[in-house]
Amino acid sequence: MSTVETREVTFAEAVREALAEEMRRDTRVFIIGEDVAEAGTPFKVLSGLANEFGLERVIDTPISEAGFTGIAVGAAMTGMRPVVDIMFGDFITLTMDQMANQAAKIRYMSGGHFSVPLVMRTTLGATRRSAAQHSQSLHALFSHIPGLKVVLPSTPYDAKGLLKSAIRDDNPVAFFEDKMMFRTKGPVPAEDYTIPLGLADIKRAGTDITLVGTSSMVQVALAAADSLADDGISAEVIDPRTTFPLDKATLIESAKKTGRAIVIDEGYNRYGVTAEIASVIAEGAFYHLDAPVQRMGAMDVPIPFSPALEDLTVPSPAAVTKAARLLCGLA
Repeated sequence: MSTVETREVTFAEAVREALAEEMRRDTRVFIIGEDVAEAGTPFKVLSGLANEFGLERVIDTPISEAGFTGIAVGAAMTGMRPVVDIMFGDFITLTMDQMANQAAKIRYMSGGHFSVPLVMRTTLGATRRSAAQHSQSLHALFSHIPGLKVVLPSTPYDAKGLLKSAIRDDNPVAFFEDKMMFRTKGPVPAEDYTIPLGLADIKRAGTDITLVGTSSMVQVALAAADSLADDGISAEVIDPRTTFPLDKATLIESAKKTGRAIVIDEGYNRYGVTAEIASVIAEGAFYHLDAPVQRMGAMDVPIPFSPALEDLTVPSPAAVTKAARLLCGLA
C-alpha cells in the first residue's frame, strides 16, 4: 500500500503552493492586484511568485479595486483564468458591480455562451488591531448572490485543496482567508490533490451537540469541544468549507444525531451566515432537535480598534463553551 507524503506547512505556504502549482499547470492562470508582485501582498503570501512567473503573470495594479476586477472579468470571459487579489476583505464593497452584477450573471444572461472562471482571493477576520475598515468579515455579501461560489478554508490542507478547485472551476469564486491564520501550520500532502466545492468536513465527531464553525471559527469550535469534553459533553464540529454551494445534508444529519446545534461565524449576526445555516438545520432537523438552534457571530457594531473591546466583538472558545453548556442543560 502506498503512503501519501505530508509536510507541516503554514496556511500562507499552502495558498502559495496552490497558486504556483496551478500557474505551472495552466498558462492561462495569472494573478492581479495591489502589491502582489515585488511585495508579495502585505501578508507576504505571494512572495516569490513574481520571480518564477514574471510580471506579466503576477501583475501589480494601481489602487482601483473596481478597475482591476473589471479587467479580470473581461480576461476571464475571453479565455484566461485570473486570480484577483483584494488586499483586505473590507474592500470587496468596491467590486460589487463587477462581481455581483457582471461576473455572477454573465453565464446566465449569455445562455452559457460566456463563462467567468475568476477567483477573488481576499481576507476576513478581526482581532488584528486593524480597526473598523480593515477587520470585517463580509463573506455573507457574496454568499447572497446567485452565480457566485464562496469558499472559507479553515486549515492549510483545506486552503490548498479548495483553492486549486476554485481556480479550475468555470464559475466566479470568492475565496476568503482569515488574516490571523496565515502562520497556522498543518499537514499538507506533497502530491497534487483537490477538495470539491460544496463538501463539508466533520473536523471532530460527537454525539451530544453540533458546533458548526466557518473559517477561523472552526478552531474556536474545536477549542470549545475540548473544554466541553471535560464536562462529559461530546461535541461534533462541522466545517461547511463553502457557504455556497452549501452541504446541507451533512449539517442536517449531524443535528439529527446530536439534537442540538450552535452555528459560529465571524461575520455579523444579522442577516448573516449564521442565520442561513441555522435555518437550514431548523428546517431539516426540526423533529430531531431538543433545543432551538443557537447563533454566535460578530456583534452588530463596527470593529473597535481597542484590543480589549475588539476581542469582545467576535466569538471566543469560552463564549462557545458557555453557550453549549447551557444548551445541554448544564448551569
